[in-house]
Amino acid sequence: MESNNPNYTYNSVVQLDDSETASRKYLAKVFAWMFVALGVSAFTAFEFFLTPSLLSLIIDPVAGGFTTLGYVAIFAPLAFSLVLSFGFNRLSYVAMVVLYLAYSVTIGITLSIFGLIYTSSSIFSVFLSASLVFGIMAIAGYRTSMDLSKFGSILFMIFMGVLVASLVNFFFRSAQLDYIISFLFVAIMIGLTAYYMQMLKRIGAGIEYGNEQSKKLVIIGAFVLYTTFINLFMSMMRIFGRRR
Repeated sequence: MESNNPNYTYNSVVQLDDSETASRKYLAKVFAWMFVALGVSAFTAFEFFLTPSLLSLIIDPVAGGFTTLGYVAIFAPLAFSLVLSFGFNRLSYVAMVVLYLAYSVTIGITLSIFGLIYTSSSIFSVFLSASLVFGIMAIAGYRTSMDLSKFGSILFMIFMGVLVASLVNFFFRSAQLDYIISFLFVAIMIGLTAYYMQMLKRIGAGIEYGNEQSKKLVIIGAFVLYTTFINLFMSMMRIFGRRR
């Protein structure tokens, strides 16, 4: 995927002028699929929030807690993430697209719950803020000449530790710990955004277009950025969102 010498000559693919052109072409496709997932998630979230019969599938209207399907919807994204991350070589392109879109649907179901907790104005303002932060860090990661791979590895390990802590706290429901975890998630996602952009830029510089693997790399890239943005947005909502 990545190479120190981007001046390839491909026999059965479109020849790109240079690594910069290749990276831009790849990232354009990655962001297109990222926006598709955001659109699917937004549509799903609105449909569930505005349709009582759908919302009752995940929130018990009597007890007020999650239903069995609600718990499945909350933890399903983690399962989809593992399948997409570790099934790259085994899954076909079509299968990856289906899983990616299903993943965005489950995220949308989870986001619909935010409408019950936070005001619509705060959701909108935090979304814009998260988009601005994400955009700034994405540009910084794309343009920086500093190698962020070491920082990315450290951030990812910290992320995994915080993720485990958040899963444990989901059952213990410590408000103070949840607040601390949210701040940590925001800091981690900001750093990972820059790291992932640099990583995807390098992947795009050496990608060989015209085969199934290149298409799958686009989906993986979109999945990485989409997940990073969603984690950033959710964490910022827990910190800055105004409750109803």
